[in-house]
Amino acid sequence: MFKPDELLVDVATLVESGQSNQMSLTVVTGGAVITGRLAPEAVWRQRVSDVLTDSARLGEFSAVFNTPAKENAPPTHLHFHVARILQGTVGIPETGGMYRVAIADVSAWTMGDFSYSDH
Repeated sequence: MFKPDELLVDVATLVESGQSNQMSLTVVTGGAVITGRLAPEAVWRQRVSDVLTDSARLGEFSAVFNTPAKENAPPTHLHFHVARILQGTVGIPETGGMYRVAIADVSAWTMGDFSYSDH
């Protein structure tokens, strides 16, 4: 069984405890490079719920994200907002998205987010 990187778990724990969304991180997972800012799970869930609530077609799914995260458990996932999947020199989506990544699936990571340019 794969054991997640303890240092990355510590970073995620600090984000969770501080309720901060200012930590920028870039990870490689499943061959994809995701870059953006981490958010506490509760904040991330609320933002996803708000987006779904505002959708005429997906509003019924918002309640799924209103369930509270498990307290006092070590984080198992990273919750990105304002995040992009990097593909060459392009970030997808342009405006940033909401991604949830299992810490155990991260094969490499670095502090900070990567800039990209289509020039």
